[in-house]
Formats: sequence, structure tokens, C-alpha cells
Amino acid sequence: MNTVPAVGGTHEVPGPDPVARDYLLLALRLDQRIPGLVDGYFGPADLKAQADTGQLRSPDALRGDAATLRERLDIEVAPADRRRWLEAQLIALETQAAALAGDALPYVEHVARCFDHAPVRRPETPFTEAAIELARLLPGAGSLVDRLAAWDDSLTVEPGRLPSVVDWLIELFRERARSLFGLPAGESLRVGLVRDQPWSGYNWFDGGGRSRVDINLDLPMRAADLVHTVAHETYPGHHLEHAWKEAGLVATVGRLEASVLLINTPECLVSEGLADVGLRFVVSPTDEAALLVELFERAGLDVAADPAHARDVAFRQAAISRLRTILSAVAVNASLMRHADGASHEDVQAYLETTALMTPERAAKRLSFIEHPLWRTYVFVYTEGRRLLEDWLDGLSPEMQAARFGRLLHEQLTPGAIVDELADELADEPPDEPPGAGAYEPAKAGAYEPADLGAAGSGSSSISKTARSSPSKS
Repeated sequence: MNTVPAVGGTHEVPGPDPVARDYLLLALRLDQRIPGLVDGYFGPADLKAQADTGQLRSPDALRGDAATLRERLDIEVAPADRRRWLEAQLIALETQAAALAGDALPYVEHVARCFDHAPVRRPETPFTEAAIELARLLPGAGSLVDRLAAWDDSLTVEPGRLPSVVDWLIELFRERARSLFGLPAGESLRVGLVRDQPWSGYNWFDGGGRSRVDINLDLPMRAADLVHTVAHETYPGHHLEHAWKEAGLVATVGRLEASVLLINTPECLVSEGLADVGLRFVVSPTDEAALLVELFERAGLDVAADPAHARDVAFRQAAISRLRTILSAVAVNASLMRHADGASHEDVQAYLETTALMTPERAAKRLSFIEHPLWRTYVFVYTEGRRLLEDWLDGLSPEMQAARFGRLLHEQLTPGAIVDELADELADEPPDEPPGAGAYEPAKAGAYEPADLGAAGSGSSSISKTARSSPSKS
């Protein structure tokens, strides 16, 4: 296989075929118009140089480039999974170029085209029920928001303790991921602590199996959130996904389109859902409380002084985390309120505080993400991606869940393809057997059917406190 130098000068990648070449150039050129669209690039260096030194293309021209490339897929791309993945990605890029050209779609339709998946407004009842259960679990008197904030304060990890705790979690999760999914040779990552970002954590994949993971210190880091963030960004989340897809799709199969990672495209909904549900494979429900007890001790939290009390707090925290997962879907409704319904900034802030039980500071941070020009579209991928993949995994044996999750680490899967698999599975069920709890509803929240848009081996982890300045998530 012919190879060419990759960006960074540390390794080589296969030469791209014409479709992958034009896809990469389109992505790199559109990023010049939408800074932050390219979340990572580890493909051919000459294409990056060509995009950087060439004349800027207009939004209309980029829109046409996406449409033209999409029309070529049936003839030039034989594998069905690759063709479907490229088509979904190109619809997203065409949609964003069209908006840039002044032909923006209504918010929900724009989101659906970007992610091959329509967002669904959540009913309020589960939020109310979660609040009632939180009130039962939380000690103390006063408002529920104040009690939850006090609970969080007691379980907040001081910044000075974060490096050692994060290193411990990474190594623990890495070994558990290795046993289930394997690790590509030479993968590694390092972690930095940063400020002044709209996200809590971010994985920057540099190619060559290497990631940089940033953890944001703008808001206090709660113990349970730290467990989630580390698994989400490292193993078996973003780092492992990107490292395996580079090793397989790019280096072995030669699908060079996978050497660019693009924000606000269908791959993001799958990737964020993968990173969220991946926690179940490195921390089982039966292990969660014990892990938290050890974390309390390693972080030097006061609760660790009394082992019996620490165990009680850990079990309560595990239950609280599950309730907070329910409340995280409030962000879906908040985004629709702000961008589809036209609710004011102040009204959405109040909704986040009262319904998601956020402090004003956390609500403001969440709202800054919802209102950010780049992330206003992206905000759905966490809840929608997790919901989709949970339905895809739940009801299977542990071994089958791990095997199916492994597909996410290696294959080009779109949200629409996963919805179709779910629909096929439901169709195969006996007529008198109702779907299990949480069964997916493709007709309500499945893949968006696009219309013509118009226009033409071993690794390492070490904490580094060097912040990386960048416009762009977790």
C-alpha cells in the first residue's frame, strides 16, 4: 500500500483514494470558514498544506463541493457502510456550508441534518420524579438546590489532588478496557488542566495513537463527575475510539476520510454516545461504590476518615449520579427553548436552575455551551447519543454488549444505521412479545431523511499542567 507523510511528521498514512482526498480537502477548507469544525486531523500532510495555502473558497462553492462529492458516492464507493457514512457526513457539511452562505434551515431541521438524527423534546415528569428522589437521598434542610450544592462541595476534589487521582483512574480504566477491547500498539495520552473553556473535559487526538486530554477547572470537579469525565475522554471513550479507528480504518483499510474528526456531524453523535455508555464497561454498578470510596481516600476528602460513613456516601452518590443522568436531558429541552422556541437567555437560565437543579454558576456555564456559535448545535449529541446506544445495548448479555460496543470502536456506523438495526430487531420479535423498557422509536426519533439541499500495544499517561488554547469540547 502506497503511503505518504502524515501531519506532524512522525509517521505515514496510506495515500487517499479520490473520494477520501476530496472529502478531506472539503473538511479542511470548510474549517477555514467555520473555525473549530475540524476537531482533529492526522491525515496526509500535503492535503493540509494544500488547503492552508490555497485561496479561500466561498460558502456557496463549498456547498457545491459537498453536493458534487455526495453524487459521486454511488459510483466510486463500493462498500455500503462506507458509502452510507460518507453520505451522512457530507449532508452535515453541505448543511453547514449552506447556513454559512445565508441559507440556514430552522434550528431543529439544521440539527437533524447535521447528525442524521432528530432531537426529541423530553417530557418533564421524569425530571420531577428525579428531583423527588434526590430530596429523599440528600441530607440536610433548605432548598433542594442548596442541599445538592452542599453535597457536591463535600465531594469536590481539590485541583492539587487531581493529577494523582486522574492518573490512577486512567490506568485502572485502561487495564479494564484492554481486557475487553484490546489496545492498539503504541497508543498513549497525556492530561492537562485548563481554564476558560465552555466544556468540562476535552480529548484532542493528534494521530499516531496519541491524545491530549484537558480537564477544565472553571467549576469545581466533583468526585463522581471525575470518574465519568476520565472514562469519557480516555478509556474506553474518545481516546480508545480514535486510536483504534486510526489503526484500523485509516492504517489498515485505507479509509482516509477517518483521518479527520469533524464537529457537528453524525460521527459526533455516535462518538459522544460511545464515550458516555462506555463507563459501564470499566465501572459496573456493583463496583461503583467501592471505586468511589477509594477515590475519596486518594483525593483526601474528609468523608474518607470514617470508612462506614464513606461507604454510605458512596452508595448514595451512585444513586445520585443515576438521577443526574436523567436530569442531564434538561439540556435538550433548554436548547430547544432557546433556539427553536425563542425563549430568552434569562428564562432558559431559570429553567436550568429550577429543573436541572443547577446552581446559578453551573447553569450559566451550561447556557454558555448552549449559546456558543459552534456548540449550540452540538449540545444534543450527549443525551441523544447515549439514548440511542443504550437502546442498542440494553437487553443483551454482558458478552454481547461488549461485542457490540467493540463495533463502535472499529466500524463506520451512522445514527441512521443503528436505528435501522434496532428497527430490524424489533421486527424480528414475536408479535405477542412487547419491546423491552426503553425500546427505541424510530418513527419518532430516528434518522432524518434528508431532502435535496440544492446547490451545485503499550501506552502511558502523565499529567501535564500545560494548557492548550483552542476555540473548541467534551
